[in-house]
Amino acid sequence: MKINWGTGIVIGMAAFISFIMYFVVTMMTSKEYDHDLVVEDYYKAELHYQQDIDAEENALAMKENVSVLNQRGNWIVVLPESINLAEIVGNINLYRPSNKMLDFEIPLKDLTSHEIILPNEKMIDGRWNLSVNWKIRGKEYLFKKEILH
Repeated sequence: MKINWGTGIVIGMAAFISFIMYFVVTMMTSKEYDHDLVVEDYYKAELHYQQDIDAEENALAMKENVSVLNQRGNWIVVLPESINLAEIVGNINLYRPSNKMLDFEIPLKDLTSHEIILPNEKMIDGRWNLSVNWKIRGKEYLFKKEILH
């Protein structure tokens, strides 16, 4: 049986549309490909963006800044020695871009050391956005870093 060129084009287009629709339906219904928004209240967070910029500039202006070290698979956040631990108020936020259910926060209170070890059991392999927010005597500071666990 011979197929003319018009029928071939229609069959080809139908096959292509079916192929694309298969992937669209798969991506929309599969929980494996579920990606969350960056933040829940995007517009509310946008209003505080200038405050974040100012806080980052405050942190960069310090003589010694926060550092993040990976020692034998353990992530350690090292606060500057110039910070008085009794005065610090803030937290360490770990944000997982692919799954908001994995996000967690570590408060910066009652610290006995300038080194904070991040809990390995809460961190799965992949990319994490780490931010350290703190306030001393009314002045806000912010440090951000992307890490691969």
